Amino acid sequence: MYCIPHSSLACAVFVLLFAVCQSSTAQPQDSVEERADRLAQTHLLVDGHIDLPYRLRHYYENPADSTIGGDFDYPMAKAGGLDAPFMSIYIPTHLQDTPDAATDRANRLIDLVERVATENPDHFMLATSPEEVRTSANTNALALPMGMENGAGLGGELENVKHFYDRGIRYITLTHGEHNRIGDSSYDDARPRWNGLSPFGEKVVAKMNHLGIMVDISHVTDSTAVDVLAQTKAPVIASHSSCRHFTPGWERNVSDALIQDIADTGGVVMITFGSSFLRDEYQDRDDPVRNDMQAHIDSMGWAEGSREAVAYEEKIRDEHPIGTVADVADHIDHVVDLVGVKHVGLGSDFDGVFALPEGLQDASGYPTLVAELLRRGYTEGEIQKILGENVLRVWREVETTAERLQDS
Repeated sequence: MYCIPHSSLACAVFVLLFAVCQSSTAQPQDSVEERADRLAQTHLLVDGHIDLPYRLRHYYENPADSTIGGDFDYPMAKAGGLDAPFMSIYIPTHLQDTPDAATDRANRLIDLVERVATENPDHFMLATSPEEVRTSANTNALALPMGMENGAGLGGELENVKHFYDRGIRYITLTHGEHNRIGDSSYDDARPRWNGLSPFGEKVVAKMNHLGIMVDISHVTDSTAVDVLAQTKAPVIASHSSCRHFTPGWERNVSDALIQDIADTGGVVMITFGSSFLRDEYQDRDDPVRNDMQAHIDSMGWAEGSREAVAYEEKIRDEHPIGTVADVADHIDHVVDLVGVKHVGLGSDFDGVFALPEGLQDASGYPTLVAELLRRGYTEGEIQKILGENVLRVWREVETTAERLQDS
């Protein structure tokens, strides 16, 4: 048997190891886009606000399959890495003057979400806690937590806070487009009705704290938000708002002072993707597009909510993005610069706005935003917080506060 001398053997081993290392390092590194896709698929991704229920009420199609209308369905969500889209139970302002109708609408939209989950158990499951979201993430199903958009759905009855908690609601956006029985809306041009929270609104916030429902200050006036922040015993959220710094004077976005106050509660600002939220100059840019689109639909004689009208609207929206992914990242940067990375998340408002930025026009686009954050130097741990861990932490802290209040 031939034996290699010790010196020759050592040399051979060195050459072999060098060749292996060279082979390994010669492999091209993952691109930013590949890293971004991996991060979106690996880490829990929670979106604070998607208006799928209201969209399906007008034109129902099974979101477990590819759909022709809207920004969200199961294939899009899986492509984008989305794990837990909060389903918005949206109450239109025109129902506010008829409390029973507002409450009925909320119940019917919850019924619809339950139907989606029941009929597609391999694709969707209801979620009423952070733990259920994490459990769902270990399956192929998307978790469907729910938030009520517009506290008018309570119908002015305090006991309905418990009713909707039992039905799965885990945040309530206190107002929407007009002042209501809870507080004042940032969208309402009328004089303030309450100059903040109403006496009933104060009871609602206290009841939400006691039950473990997150208080959402998106849509409210600054004075209403200040009242909430002074009263709440638990962290609060802005489920789908961006930074007023980029849209000066527009109260729908949150001011620097409110961002700081939200962070002081331990809460989170969830940046929305809607173009009008991103820059002043984007706010009216979609008007001519919408007008031309509607004129074409009318000229074709397509009924509102018909398959033809829905498909054409999506075609036009896809062809006319407004803004960029960098705009959304600018808002994230702004919150991080003000209060740190623990207090920012994502609340796209998919299916709830007309215009969206290029690259973020549906639920498959989250990796595009992650790639932009990577280019800006965010670490994997920081991105993990932004994608979902921040809001899950807040949700758990709200539950813990409720447990403490119930024990006292």
